Amino acid sequence: MTLQQMIYAVTISEKGSMNRAAQALFLSQSSLSASIQNLEQEIGQSLFRRTNRGVSPTPEGEEFLIYARQIVNQYRLTEEKFVQKKESRKSFSVSSQHYTFAVKAFIEMAKQFSLDEYAFGIYECKTAEIIDNVRSYKSELGILYLDDFNREILLKLFDDNGLEFTELFPCHTFVFLAAGHPLADRKQLSLEDLEPYPCLSFEQGEKEAFYLSEEVYSTWHYRQIIKASDRATFLNLMIGLNGYTLCSGILCEDLNGNDYKTVPLKSDKIMHIGYIRRKGSGISRLASIYIDELRKCDSNILE
Repeated sequence: MTLQQMIYAVTISEKGSMNRAAQALFLSQSSLSASIQNLEQEIGQSLFRRTNRGVSPTPEGEEFLIYARQIVNQYRLTEEKFVQKKESRKSFSVSSQHYTFAVKAFIEMAKQFSLDEYAFGIYECKTAEIIDNVRSYKSELGILYLDDFNREILLKLFDDNGLEFTELFPCHTFVFLAAGHPLADRKQLSLEDLEPYPCLSFEQGEKEAFYLSEEVYSTWHYRQIIKASDRATFLNLMIGLNGYTLCSGILCEDLNGNDYKTVPLKSDKIMHIGYIRRKGSGISRLASIYIDELRKCDSNILE
């Protein structure tokens, strides 16, 4: 197996087509196909599925590409710096459950740097995607929570994917709803108080499972529940249908405005907010600054 073959495999994955990859690599398609076939024979695994619509990695190919991308990216950076004499931009990206405070911390971190020098990325996504993104080096950090229900299963899932969890802070559970909601002025709410209103939950896709839910009490028998996939839809449903969701209670008014409120939930359920990263990996300077900004989110956090 050679570096050149790894570059070929990564390029095919990026282009999604043998023909487009061959053009980018200035090769004939037959030469590229032959090189990949030799690589597949050497490692004893098929790396790509070939269809009339293009190519996509097999499960074995996905795993191979995780390692190949690391090597190819390091090679490209080295080539840019020492051969092309290019100053490459430092990068940082994070994947997160739908937390406003995670976005706020990202904004505060990004303000400290010139975008001409750094390449940033933030992805609000499903729990399984957060794990995949950190495992596959798409994101350096993943922001999510553990509680007494999902902790054991998620910690095992992290371990199976070569990841580790670090807690940032624990916090009580709150009800997040529109300021005009009939229950918005209550000092405390119970799940029974909320029964007449639709519960909003972030959809988790094909890997939907209670332990992947972004909300606590995912197994509660709700009278009405509405699944949605993005924050904007959630906010509209809160106003239009008096919907609510359960959250950490950390509200960023400069991002959320004054149209929404959090009310303590009558519950002993504690959310442990934290981040996952690859085992044994160091924390980059950008990630360290981002983590410091996250720790400043002190509203409703348990002492």
